[in-house]
Amino acid sequence: MTKRGSLTSTILRLMLVLIFISSSLAVYSIINLTFSIGDARAINASGSLRMQSYRLKLFLDRDEKLLNEKISLFEATLHSEALERSLTWYSPDDLSQQYLLVINKWEQMRSHIENNRQDLYSASLKDFVDTIDLLVLEMERFAALKLRILVIGQIIGLFLMLIVATAATRYTRIRMVEPILQLMDVANAISKGNFKVDVPQTEYVELHALGEAFKKTASELDTLYQDLEGQVNDKTIALTRANNELSFLYDNLIRLHADSLDYKSLSSALTHLQQFEDLDYVRLVIEHVDNSVDCIEADNGWIDTNKQEHTADTAQEAQNKPVKYNLQLEDKSLGYIEVISHKPLNNMLFVNFAMMLTRSIVIHNATEERQQLALMEERAVIARELHDSLGQLLSYLKIQVSLLRKQMDPNCITDKVETQLIDINDGVSTAYGQLRELLSTFRLTIKDPNLGQAIEVMLSQLRKQSGIEINLNYQLSPHLLAAKQHIHVLQLTREATINAIKHAKPSKIEIDCFLADSDMIHINIKDDGIGVSHLKERDQHFGIGIMHERATKLHGSVKFDNNPKGGTTVSLVFPPQQEPLNG
Repeated sequence: MTKRGSLTSTILRLMLVLIFISSSLAVYSIINLTFSIGDARAINASGSLRMQSYRLKLFLDRDEKLLNEKISLFEATLHSEALERSLTWYSPDDLSQQYLLVINKWEQMRSHIENNRQDLYSASLKDFVDTIDLLVLEMERFAALKLRILVIGQIIGLFLMLIVATAATRYTRIRMVEPILQLMDVANAISKGNFKVDVPQTEYVELHALGEAFKKTASELDTLYQDLEGQVNDKTIALTRANNELSFLYDNLIRLHADSLDYKSLSSALTHLQQFEDLDYVRLVIEHVDNSVDCIEADNGWIDTNKQEHTADTAQEAQNKPVKYNLQLEDKSLGYIEVISHKPLNNMLFVNFAMMLTRSIVIHNATEERQQLALMEERAVIARELHDSLGQLLSYLKIQVSLLRKQMDPNCITDKVETQLIDINDGVSTAYGQLRELLSTFRLTIKDPNLGQAIEVMLSQLRKQSGIEINLNYQLSPHLLAAKQHIHVLQLTREATINAIKHAKPSKIEIDCFLADSDMIHINIKDDGIGVSHLKERDQHFGIGIMHERATKLHGSVKFDNNPKGGTTVSLVFPPQQEPLNG
């Protein structure tokens, strides 16, 4: 049986050999560099001795104190640590002898200075400088020698590493790479579907284990491959269905956001869902803040509950039991989707569909609210402009008419002039009063997309001003009116109520807002006053004309009728913004 060793141990031994050689080279280099530290400083110091020698010659006949300082500086340089390294045990004898010779000759030069023998110092200076030059030359030779030794050591080390690397490469190729290449051929054969393979024999435990793993893998793949095609088909079907579901959700999302969100688009989305999932019945139930509920059904409608109660098969009844998917956004519930199907439901699709509808409805409601607030801001701007322009002008005209009356000579005021002044004053007062009513109407604020609350706020102001009992019966769902319709309904209701307070002399006013069976919205303002006869002289009244104009903008009409028991009913009839519900 083949003896097996560890591939890791073999590689580790090769790496240790290379690490030992490289470490030896590093240690050798560090030692060499350690001995070379200070060579440059020593060469510079020895070179500076020449300059100081010439400098001493210049100070021989000058101040003695300054001369002593220069001598001390020369000796400090001569006996510095950098130069005294020339006397260490590893320094060449020639370098040590030359350094000692420089010291001896300096003793002679110093004696010439102390004996004030300037002629002898000058005569010996050239020989002394030549001795220093030889010292510098010896230092340079020693530094170059250490560098050559370092280079030779590096070359030898690199040569040894090259020999070891070459031997390791050859050994690795024969003992390791060739078995691995054979295993790669085995893997390639397995990848091509050939699971009947022979793994190579090797003396290493790791490669042997790898070969056995390949062999076992090939055997298992041979078993699994028989079932692989069926699994791929199943995954393909699942991915295709997931892609179809994403396309379905995307198409409906585009359809719901392409235009305004009305019942026709919601019904179309439900019909699309019913056809896509082959459902029996599906409907959308929307719950409004006023607790009203609207049902939107697919094209085939909803199951007849009376007919379902008489179903004979109990199992069939359980199977056709409706399943609900809530339209939930955070802690707010907008309603639910109700589904009846004869086959299992794709819960994830319905959850995503419900989430998509929830976000579409929330975005639609937010858009309606923004439009309404934008309209109110625009009307507030108009009110400010009217107050600052026409309001100020009418006030000015009233003052001018009063001043004109006071400044006119009483003898000049005839009956005709008096009548004209009264007509001008009454006209300006009437115009000012109408302007104030218009400003009050423009300044009505709607903070929420809830027309009922806005009308109630408006009526509470009129109750305080008139003391008349005014009752509101509001039964309209928020979705029936667009933001641009709110302001027209609110202002028309206010105008009709103010007219009744001012001219009908009522004790009670009833306001009814509801959706009739004819799928038309009705706003009725009924009072128990003197009847419709008081409107005859006001047929051309500016306020009534505005009421007819607002009714036209709502694509509806307004009319005035006598009540059987007395009083007047002002009726506004117009269509809702969306198609009416069938459920």
